[in-house]
Amino acid sequence: MTSRRRAARIAAPLLLASTAVLPSAAPALASTGSAPAVTAALPSAAEQCEEGRTQWVTDTPTALVRLGSRTAWTMATGRGVTVAVVDSGVARNQHFTGSSVLDGRSLVGGSARTDTRLHGTAVAGIIAARSVGSKSGVEGLAPDARILPVKVVSDDRTSQEGPDTDAGTLAEGIRAAVDGGAKVVNVSLSTAGDDSRLRSAVEHAQRKGALVVAAAGTSTEQDPVRGPRYPAAYPGVLGVGASDADDRPAKGSVTGSHVDVAAPGTDVLTTFGAWGDCYLSSDEGSTSYATAYVSAAAALLAQRFPSEGPQLWAHRLEVTAARDRRDARDDAVGWGVIQPVEALTAVLDAGMAGPPLPGTTAPPRAEAATTRLEVRPVADPRAGERRQVLWVAVAAGSALTGLALVRLARRRRTG
Repeated sequence: MTSRRRAARIAAPLLLASTAVLPSAAPALASTGSAPAVTAALPSAAEQCEEGRTQWVTDTPTALVRLGSRTAWTMATGRGVTVAVVDSGVARNQHFTGSSVLDGRSLVGGSARTDTRLHGTAVAGIIAARSVGSKSGVEGLAPDARILPVKVVSDDRTSQEGPDTDAGTLAEGIRAAVDGGAKVVNVSLSTAGDDSRLRSAVEHAQRKGALVVAAAGTSTEQDPVRGPRYPAAYPGVLGVGASDADDRPAKGSVTGSHVDVAAPGTDVLTTFGAWGDCYLSSDEGSTSYATAYVSAAAALLAQRFPSEGPQLWAHRLEVTAARDRRDARDDAVGWGVIQPVEALTAVLDAGMAGPPLPGTTAPPRAEAATTRLEVRPVADPRAGERRQVLWVAVAAGSALTGLALVRLARRRRTG
């Protein structure tokens, strides 16, 4: 495939790997017992993207243009930075050459280098797909970063609900990612429950100097999602919403206080399993893909500013994000749509409008004071003089009027 094909909007349950259809909905990956379910906005398939048939797309991903990738790459490409993809594994796509993808670890059996769900591979491609020459325009936003796959979603799926993947497994995956050397941990998964194991894993990442970037959640008509999502809602985690081609909130992007920034999440061109490229889309957009773009931008910052650490990497993305009001966030896109070039070039200052610089306190926004004015009558110090002048003027006017009447009377007598 050498040109962009119309993206199909397919709402279907996840089928076995032998089929060519992926879901546009976000079915829950079932939990065990009372553990909260962890969900992902799994991709839909673009027309004629078929498992088992390699195809290439020569288009440049529109998100790379929107995010100023060519300019960003003059400053950083992610070289030397490991980004963990805690997901369904990463397949052996030609965009992942040499040691660009590590062997990783699977917590659910099988190999971290297989991905029948195709979700983790799509996310990894957004982050660090490498060029395969003129036959494909696909590259990751951090093309020289290393991907560490940590598999927490099983290949097997024998029912519509799928196998168990709960918050405990996700928590273990985050720990494994950090202990495996990742400086950025991409979690394109979410759960509605505040789980102590998951919270502890996030705190472990922070102590180890790693930034966790997590999806704010994607809602569809088939599977509506509301409320805060975890781990995105934990302090120190960069929660990501999805924006559309016009930098507006994507239809299905879950809103809330857990949204810190946004990134492109519609009509995404990325790696398709082991078979080249594909446009992946849905009517609602995907915070999974948006999260991958933010993780890639964080990898650029980790290369350029290695000593700053996760708090400042996150702050750079927040404070330089594009938004209508520089001093305010909202629950749809947080502090705005990320701008990697601005984040790479910003000179951080506590006086910058937006989120407070870590280690400083946001200045209070004082309301303008309102003073009640008491109006009293004030005596005119020259009132006497003004009255005298007034009487002189009246007298002079009267004299002139009298003189005019005398002259008029004389003319009548002589006439």
